[in-house]
Amino acid sequence: MTLVQLIYASRPFGFDQSTLDSILTQSRRCNTRDGLTGALICRGDLYLQLLEGKEEAIADTYARIVRDDRHLEINRLSYAAATERLFPAWAMRSDPARTWMWSQDDVANGAATQASPEYVLGIFRRLAAEPVDLPRLATV
Repeated sequence: MTLVQLIYASRPFGFDQSTLDSILTQSRRCNTRDGLTGALICRGDLYLQLLEGKEEAIADTYARIVRDDRHLEINRLSYAAATERLFPAWAMRSDPARTWMWSQDDVANGAATQASPEYVLGIFRRLAAEPVDLPRLATV
């Protein structure tokens, strides 16, 4: 069973805290059930998510995301085998987009969809190395 990592970007539809809370609650429940881990970087103009786990579980989860009307303009940015998880203790880590990431103008001009797979994976590697002040809400 191959461990894979999938990274996608989408544009939020109707983004607010309630919508984000709903996405995180559902993600953590389903990811715990399916043995997935990962992180969601979010703000009003961007969802950037890394999912990691077994190929079949990743495929099923991505298919649900594509059908989810809370996401617009979904673009798969990277899909690759991995030797280890970046977020092994997180059913879904949630973080705001960092200042070292793209500006809103950058996102509007296609920065997320034009970034290389190595670049977007680097974003999540950097995030995984950062300490977290929040308690872990769910683990796998």
